[in-house]
Formats: sequence, structure tokens, C-alpha cells
Amino acid sequence: MADTTSEIVWIRWLLGDLGFPQSSPTDFFCDNRSALQIAHNDVFHERTKHIEIDCHITRQHVVRGTLNLIPISTVDQPADLLTKAHHPGRFRTLVSKLKLVSSLPT
Repeated sequence: MADTTSEIVWIRWLLGDLGFPQSSPTDFFCDNRSALQIAHNDVFHERTKHIEIDCHITRQHVVRGTLNLIPISTVDQPADLLTKAHHPGRFRTLVSKLKLVSSLPT
């Protein structure tokens, strides 16, 4: 989450420099409930100590209003299209969620 948070912050900064400031928070969809709970919770436990530093950047931007963390079902996660192999039907469903269309004639 920390890497994606950093990328979102950088893109928001770039858009602002190009004259397109972002006034509302960027939606960040996450299918990992544990990561969402850790990002929203100020209290750390012994088991999460090793990821504490990475969580601070995400929590900081949620508190600032830069990010809006949104839970999403693993089944509905369109980012899986870019990282996993899928059955053709599932592939078409995920492509449609990303609003991707072929520019080649069919």
C-alpha cells in the first residue's frame, strides 16, 4: 500500500503542477481487509511492528484527505487483470470494468 500511496501522491502533485489541482481525495480500492484495518488504526501490535513504517505514509494521507481507502471484494478487483491469468469470461468482465476497448477492427 505504501508504494501505491507514494505513486498516487506523486501523480496528484504532477497534475497540480500541470494546472489540474486535485481538490477531492483519490479513491484507493483495496481487497485486503487486514491492510485496510492497519491503515485506519493508530494502535500497532507486536505482529504488525515490522510493517509499521510503511503504514504511516498511507495513514498520513488518509488523515490529510489525499486518499479515500475503499474496501473492494477480491472478485471485483480490476487490478487483477494486470497481475493474474483469467478465464476468457472473467477477462472480458475485468476489461469492461477498466473501460478498455480494442482499437482494431473486429
